[in-house]
Amino acid sequence: MKKKIELIGATDIVDLPELGWYKVPVRVDSGAATSSIHCAKVRLIKDGDDTRLCFYLDSKKGAPGQSFTVSDFKETVVRNSSGKEEKRYVIKTQITLFGRKIRTEFSLANRKKMSYPILLGRKLLKGRFIVDVSQKDLSSKQNAEKIRHKKNSDPKANPTLLIQ
Repeated sequence: MKKKIELIGATDIVDLPELGWYKVPVRVDSGAATSSIHCAKVRLIKDGDDTRLCFYLDSKKGAPGQSFTVSDFKETVVRNSSGKEEKRYVIKTQITLFGRKIRTEFSLANRKKMSYPILLGRKLLKGRFIVDVSQKDLSSKQNAEKIRHKKNSDPKANPTLLIQ
């Protein structure tokens, strides 16, 4: 069965369950090929023949204040927002958006000066979402509506429905 294509706005709220980071504000950017996530203190750790990548997420935006270490990563060249090419590390992790769990790649970037710690790019959007830049936070609004609908349809959750 083909997955439904959702309408997404210019911004939204997502969860990164594998990283323990929830209700993260994101910016949708159809001009960016890859998604990126703000990280600091990104470094390689060598242990014999094994190389791991260590990084910290943005604790000022609600991320856990701990370091993360991954062995599954790659290095790539990305053109940044200024048009300058730079080397970045790329990790894979799960993102939850519109109730869908999507495993995708994120380049680790310094987004300290940006309003949003995460940027969602075309690779994530393609085949899943249509962008309407006049809208914002559509998945979080949809989730709130589902919760509100569930409470209103469950007589145990709303005792006033029992009285008729």
